[in-house]
Amino acid sequence: MILLQAAHISKSFGARQVLNSVNFSLQEGERAGIVGVNGAGKSTLIKIITGALAPDEGEIVKAKDLSLAYLAQDGGLESEQTIWQEMLSVFSNLIDLEKQLRQMEKQMGKLSPSAGDVYQQVLADYDSLSTMFATHGGFEYEGNIRGVLHGLNFKNADYNTPVNTLSGGQKTKLALARCLLGTPDLLVLDEPTNYLDMDNLTWLEQYLQAYRGAVLIVSHDRYFLDALVRVIYELNGAGLTRFTGNYTSYVRQKSELAEQQQKAYKKQQEYITRTEEFVRRNIAAKDTTKRAQSRLKALEKVDRLNKPVKERRFSVFFDVSRSSGQEVCQASRLAIGYPGLILARDMDFKIHRGERVVLIGPNGIGKSTLLKTIAGLLPPVEGYVHTGNLVQVGYYEQEQQGLSRIKSVLQELWDRYPLINELDIRKTLGRFLFSGEDVNKSVADLSGGEKSRLALAALMLQKANFLLLDEPTNHLDLPGKEALEDAMAGYPGTILFVSHDRYFINKMANRVLELSPTGITSYQGNYDYYLNKKNQQQELGKSTLKAEKTEDSPEKKQYLQKKEEERQKRKYLRQAAELEQAIANLEETVSRLESEIYQPEVYQDYQASREHQVKLEQARLTLQDYMEKWLALVEG
Repeated sequence: MILLQAAHISKSFGARQVLNSVNFSLQEGERAGIVGVNGAGKSTLIKIITGALAPDEGEIVKAKDLSLAYLAQDGGLESEQTIWQEMLSVFSNLIDLEKQLRQMEKQMGKLSPSAGDVYQQVLADYDSLSTMFATHGGFEYEGNIRGVLHGLNFKNADYNTPVNTLSGGQKTKLALARCLLGTPDLLVLDEPTNYLDMDNLTWLEQYLQAYRGAVLIVSHDRYFLDALVRVIYELNGAGLTRFTGNYTSYVRQKSELAEQQQKAYKKQQEYITRTEEFVRRNIAAKDTTKRAQSRLKALEKVDRLNKPVKERRFSVFFDVSRSSGQEVCQASRLAIGYPGLILARDMDFKIHRGERVVLIGPNGIGKSTLLKTIAGLLPPVEGYVHTGNLVQVGYYEQEQQGLSRIKSVLQELWDRYPLINELDIRKTLGRFLFSGEDVNKSVADLSGGEKSRLALAALMLQKANFLLLDEPTNHLDLPGKEALEDAMAGYPGTILFVSHDRYFINKMANRVLELSPTGITSYQGNYDYYLNKKNQQQELGKSTLKAEKTEDSPEKKQYLQKKEEERQKRKYLRQAAELEQAIANLEETVSRLESEIYQPEVYQDYQASREHQVKLEQARLTLQDYMEKWLALVEG
């Protein structure tokens, strides 16, 4: 069943058209993501879909009685109530129902069975309301509140804190909590991963994977999209394009589509050129003029393809002015922090030439502080950290505080590298998408993404052999992140970086350093390897703890039973994941066959058309069978 449908949606702000005749639909239970460059209109489309903004043209059609919850980007919760009171308000109907049941219990206590019909009616009403209360989660809602708040990193001690005293990020997390607890038919989330650390992200992914309703997500978090969505909508100047599958599948399909479009355009241009040349040579000749006229008429009827436009993204290459020694950085008994505040201590680690090391840990643990300490911007509180022979440090700051607010873009870069001529400075800025009058913009007026690109341009010109990068993908859109990954992949130096972008970490890191208040732990691998090792350690810890108990104790029996339940659960999850991948592949096949069946070379050829119909029916039947098996697993 279609939950929501957008038809020919257009929206302009002044002379700038953001959306042009966009069509969109969302099925019951579907998980879809919307991607596109910054400024493509993703948030505008979401606001129109949810009714927060009216379109200039077109309409939104929703299923009858559709319940919808919308988390706006940076849409923090504003309330005079405490955190617990605000979360309870989501269940006001259940709370009222519970009060009604308590009143009925008092009433029944005063009535005698001898009251006859009155007593029987009250009993029947109580039974009906009790069933309704239980069915709608009356016995679980407080536990659900605690579970969601815990997953978003709110502790029991926080529950009585007034909402209006919280930070903007905490308010946004509470707004997300309200959306989740309401369990609507459709969750619409605009950048829900903002302000979440890695533990929060993992919890949210697991929560949404088990969510029964439909989910529509705008996000730059590619790992998050990979884990959750089964449909990607790409929004750009050409409109909205639908791709079946997760983010990785979308990237592959998009590349294949771009290649097909380029080939089709090239083939058509070659045909047009040959035909125009034939007409030019033969139109005036008596014997061939009719043939030339016929070719000209055929050419006039050709539906000419637009030249494929390459995605606008910066294209750069990071290099070094010289190679460093083998040992790039070493720390011993290092403690970091500020006067009167130690964030982490007892750190011992080495970083060698050519390594790509990611520094991870909870928010506030001191990751940025450690980078600043290595860069020499902060002194160690205890111990030491030093760089090796011939090491040149390049530091990328998360908030770009080093950029001047009074200079232009051109002045900012040229003043840093006065020995480079103006033309080369302009060429460098052009590679980072600052062209024409953009170079005269004031740095103070730049967006977050533009400041990030300017800081990366300055870093590229430095040609340092040891890069310290603090959240380098923040503020970059998806093409920008991909361009940075390409640039970093070819970099011959050493990188130590902090990032919450798990997709970026997976592609870039070959080693993980996990920071804690009492030290640092090294894992040789990317983020997925780190997660796997952490899970193994947790399982081993549980097993060791249980093994210490007596063999015939009730605790051991309970442990063995739980282990078996967990084993069965993992088995079902694995089977479900395999079926989900098979379903995604089949949906791609069905989509491809449906599009091919209307191509002239197919529908004009009876045999080819018949073969496609058979394949399509077989694919649909198999898809239905897989869907039934998947539902049996997740509902059983």
